[in-house]
This record gives sequence, C-alpha cells and structure tokens, in this order.
Amino acid sequence: MESRWRKAKMSLGLNLCVYVPRTLEGDDDSSPNTGSSTAALVSPVASSSSAATSANTTPTAASAEQSNGKVNGGAGAMMPTTPTPTSAGLRLSKSGSKSFKKTCAICLTTMKPGQGHALFTAECSHTFHFHCISANVKHGSSSCPVCRIKWKELPFRGPLPAELPQVNARINPVNGNQNGGHMTILRPLPRARSSGRLHHLAALLPDNDPSTFNDDEPLELSCEATKDPQQGSLRTVEIKTHPEFTEVPENSSERNFTVLIHLKAPLAQHLQTPSNLRDGNGPSTARAPVDLITVLDVSGSMAGTKLALLKRAMGFVIQNLGSSDRLSVIAFSSSARRLFPLRRMTESGRQQSLLAVNSLTSNGGTNIAEGLRKGSKVIEERQAKNPVCSIILLSDGQDTYTVSPTAGVHKGAPEYCALLPSTNGNQQVPVHVFGFGADHDSVSLHSISQTSGGTFSFIETEAAIQDAFAQCIGGLLSVVAQGLHVKVESLHPDVHFGSIRSGSYSSRVSDDKRNGSIDVGDLYAEEERDFLVSVNVPPGYGETSLLKVGCVYKDPLMKETVNMADVQVKISRPAFVSVQSVSIEVDRQKNRLHAAEVMAEARFSAERGDLTNAVSLLEDCRRMITGSASGQSGDRLCQALDAELKEMQDRMANRQRYEASGRAYVLSGLSSHSWQRATARGDSTDSESLIQAYQTSSMIDMLLRSQTMSRSSTPRQTPQMRHAKSFPARPQPR
Repeated sequence: MESRWRKAKMSLGLNLCVYVPRTLEGDDDSSPNTGSSTAALVSPVASSSSAATSANTTPTAASAEQSNGKVNGGAGAMMPTTPTPTSAGLRLSKSGSKSFKKTCAICLTTMKPGQGHALFTAECSHTFHFHCISANVKHGSSSCPVCRIKWKELPFRGPLPAELPQVNARINPVNGNQNGGHMTILRPLPRARSSGRLHHLAALLPDNDPSTFNDDEPLELSCEATKDPQQGSLRTVEIKTHPEFTEVPENSSERNFTVLIHLKAPLAQHLQTPSNLRDGNGPSTARAPVDLITVLDVSGSMAGTKLALLKRAMGFVIQNLGSSDRLSVIAFSSSARRLFPLRRMTESGRQQSLLAVNSLTSNGGTNIAEGLRKGSKVIEERQAKNPVCSIILLSDGQDTYTVSPTAGVHKGAPEYCALLPSTNGNQQVPVHVFGFGADHDSVSLHSISQTSGGTFSFIETEAAIQDAFAQCIGGLLSVVAQGLHVKVESLHPDVHFGSIRSGSYSSRVSDDKRNGSIDVGDLYAEEERDFLVSVNVPPGYGETSLLKVGCVYKDPLMKETVNMADVQVKISRPAFVSVQSVSIEVDRQKNRLHAAEVMAEARFSAERGDLTNAVSLLEDCRRMITGSASGQSGDRLCQALDAELKEMQDRMANRQRYEASGRAYVLSGLSSHSWQRATARGDSTDSESLIQAYQTSSMIDMLLRSQTMSRSSTPRQTPQMRHAKSFPARPQPR
C-alpha cells in the first residue's frame, strides 16, 4: 500500500495535494466511476474531466469535496448520534461514488457527497468531514482517530500559520474558482523524534494556552427580569417545621427533643424576561445564566467507545445551554489544555464548541490535578461573572502524576484541595465529579467534590454518561436561591440547643446554646433540604414555644436579597397524654441520617479489609429502618434506603467486587445523602428509586431530553429514566 501511495505522489509530481472546491455549475454526479477500491476521490467533477479521471484512476494520499464553498453545517449536523464507531463501518465503498455513504468517526454523523460538507480521505483510507479533521489536527492530533496510524501529511483549513515552515504547493485549478480560506491543504508532518512528535506539532500549531485566562467572552447586555406580582409566595423558599411530638405532658421534660426544619425552593421562575434569559423550555420560563467549565479526561484509557460517548454527552450539554450561558472545556491526559475560553453559547458559539469537542483524541496518562488547576484558573481569572458558576470533572483512571497509587481512606485530599477555585466572600464554586468505570480513583474524586460543595457520581456503564451529565446540568440550569443561610433562635429561657444534624452543610451553635445557624448555599428549583435540631424541653403548661426559624438568601435572577419571615415551633402541654405518636416526617429523616452514618462506618470497615463486619453493619441498619415507625408505615424513602443498603451489601460480597464498584457506589451514596442532592450511582435496578429522593422536575425534564436524543440512535432506557417516569420526585412532608 505504501508503495502505491508513493507512485501516486510521483505521478502527480509533488508532495502536496490541493483540491479546489467545485462550483455548482460544475457538479455532475453521473460521471462514471472507474476507480479501484482504494481510490480516494469522493465525487468526480465533470467540468475538468482530465483531472477527475486522473484522480479516479490513481489512489491519492487524500482528497476533499466542497459544495458551494460551505464547510460548516447546522448544529444538529454535528451532534454525535452513533455511539460505537468502528473501522469496519468506515471502509471505502467498492461500488463507486454514487453509493458512497460513511460515518465520520469524529462527529459520528453520516457523510455523503452533496450535503454541503467537504470530505477528507487520509493516507490510511479513512474518510472524515474536512471541518472535523482539520479541527482535530488544529488541537494537536497527528494520527488517524480510527486506526491510530501516524500520518505523514496533515490537513489544514485556511491559510497556514506564519510559524509553519514554507512548503511548495502547486495548485491545479478546477473551474478557476478558488477560495483560499476554504481550501483543503495537505501539509507533510515535520520530521521530529518520535518521543516528541505531538509536542513538536502542538508548538507549531496555534491556540496554545495563554499565560492568563482573562479572555472570556463578555456577558450579554440584557434588560432586567421583572417580577410577576401575582405569583407572591410561589417565588420564595418555603419553611416548614415538624416537632418530634406535638404533645408533651405538662410536668414532663425532654433532654433530646428533635425538631425538623424543612426547606423547599420555589418553582422554576416564570417571569417577564428577554429571550436571552429563557431556558428554551417555553416562552416565559427564565433562569439565572451559568458559567460552566468542563474538565474532561482524554487519556489513553478513554479510547474508542468511551470517548465517542463522552463527545456525544458534551454535544448534549452544549445544545442545552442558552445564549447567556458560557462554556469552557479543559481536556487533560498527561498534561492539560484549554480547548477554548469561556464562550457564550450562541448559535456560532455552539458550532465552534462542537467542533473543538469533536476534535478530541485520547492518549497519554492521567493528570487530574493539572486539569483541575486549569479549570480553576479559568474561573479565577475571568473578567466577567455569570450569577451561577460550576465545574464538571470526569475521569476514568487513577491520577498518575499527583497522588501515589497506594489506596487509603484520606488519599489525595491535601493535593487536590489546594487546586480548587478560590472564592470571594461566601460563594463557593462546586465541582461536580463523575467517576467513570471500574478503574477511576473514587476516593480522590469524592474528596474533590466534598471539599468544593459539589457531588460525586459513579458512572458504571458507558451508556450512562449522557444521562448523568443531563441530570447534573438540569440542576445547574435551575438555580433559584444562592447563599441561603438558615438561623434558629430559642423562644424560651430554658430551651437550649443540643446539636444540629445538617450532613455536609456547615452549622453552628452559639456558646449560650440559644442560637444556631446553617449555611445551605445554592438551591435548585423545587429542591428540598431537611435538618434536625435537638433541643431540651422544660416543664410547662398550656403551650410551650420552643424556637423560631428564618432564612435569608439571594435571588440570582432578580438580583435581590430575600428575607423570609420567621416560623415558630410550638407544642401543646396537656396534663396527660395517652399515646405519644412520633412524627413520620421526623422519623424518616432520622432514618436517612442514621443510614448515611452506617454507610460511612461500613466503608471504613471495608477499607480495613473487614468486609464481614461492613456487611453486618448494613444488615443491622436495614432491620432498624424496617422496624421504625416510618418504615412500618410504608414510607417510600425508607424503602429506597433499604434497597440501597442491600445493594451495598451485594457490592461488598468480596474484595474484588468492592474494589471494582462497591467503594464508588458507597461514596456516591454518601455524597447524595450528605448534600441531599441527586447523584448517578452505578446501574442497579434494585435501588433505582433511591435517585428520586432528591431529583427535581428540572433534572427529570433534562433526563427526558437525553432519553429522546439517545432513542434516535440507540434504543435504550436507563434505570434513572425508568424511574423518572414512574415515581414522584420526593415524599412530601404532611
């Protein structure tokens, strides 16, 4: 094959091949095809029969086709749809140009002459959209995305950079119509030592990372949203309280009396807003715009289907961001690079972002720390700031550069925590982390998410990447409250606070035990939070006022501070109580917090090698929940907790299974319960209802969009989606 390429080049008399786009008048798809199976010509050009015949009968190093000078299509054309690219599906057709039909291995869409896209066939006989492969080369790749063969000649789009060595190129005009900005140019790869080939190429190509990431696109100037006065309390956070018992005998006292504080965020905002603030679901739905930075693992272990599905998932994210949202993508392997700065997701912004993401190739090691450092740098050095900001980090391997491979409970925390984005004031930038497959470092990734206030999700199967991303951005695109701060105050001189059980949220009790607070942070639309406050109850008569609860937060869309009126907690004090009935709401949350504590204890035992004790702890917790008042009443959350604990027992059956999936499954569950926010967890159908304990309507809607898009290419249904259509979002306190 190599000798045939050499003969072809010699027959053309040069090492550079330039194919000028044909004109509409010159199109003639009826020309006979006399080429062999290795011919690289996409479609003959009738107006230059000699050139067409030469290209048809001689296999060339590469060729391209372009209709009407158009290279880029619509956004939908670049959305990946086929999850499994294979070299078999990309073979050249032996039946000629009329039956030409292939799949581009970069954007995963069908390639066919006459669709307005230039096509490029490489020296290894694999064909791609020219705009896809040129973007691929621009970002540092010098090998075929399908067969991984190192190319000797590379395609470039438009004029060559000034830094590139000058080469002699002879242009054979076709119809005399040339457009230098859209020519297909093959440039020989500069000779370099094999060990430094990619780094040498990257130095020659443009788009190297600048020293300062202050080149973010300015925010869109827009009119302020106006509040609808008819909505009233629907636009504010709801506060409810539930004492453990509504009646306590007048002469009795309680040392550890529990009060539940229940918060619920308002619905998605329906305001009179300009179009750039709308989320695309309807003409009146508005939300706060987002700055999103995705940090993606493209190491060698991501090759093949993993990378193809990651590109498709990122395509879904890009298509669901609005014109006021901004996105930046960091790709890391042995090192990290920023594909593009924070860019508004306008129509052109989406097009450019899709091209950059589709250019990703996998190679090298796994340097999570460098990827996280650059993602934080984008946030810290941006010139403008959208109200909501977050990082999404995905990795499928162990960090081979920062942390030693020795497993440990506290492994990696100090190294990564120093790399998290610094914050101004109380606003924290959460890092939502996705551990992919059986080989990722779940301990370190969980540490990153926990320290930053983000969530850790475990993606066990490749097909679940897009749904996991969809659930996450469904929440990020529905933030309705920021910096939420809860305050509690005693209303009785003899009532003092014992403890505040708030999971991972920071809480404080004053020295005099009469005041307390909880820092909740951001809330998604319809999201709920439950906290348990322990107080003592002194003897009393008639009615005892225990405490009052209030909160303050910022509305990110209206850009105003909201102070909620205090809600008081009172109990009746009759002389005699025949039967004390515990509050199901309080008992349910006690079970949730107890289950989370047992999960942590079981994991600690498993890390020490005592899987038998870990399984025993989980079994005892299951029996306790089943026998509790809420468990006996058939409470859905208790049923979900029992199913989750059972799943954890199964994943701790032996050391091999615990290492492969048990540890990540437990850590994802701990993350979800500690933040009371939905995470993706494995692919178990037994505990699928667990996800719904914290899932919101916005998350479900985004999952349904993902399901709809996936159905068009691969008919499948994930456990999250089956449950999203079958169960309500969350048990409502009565």
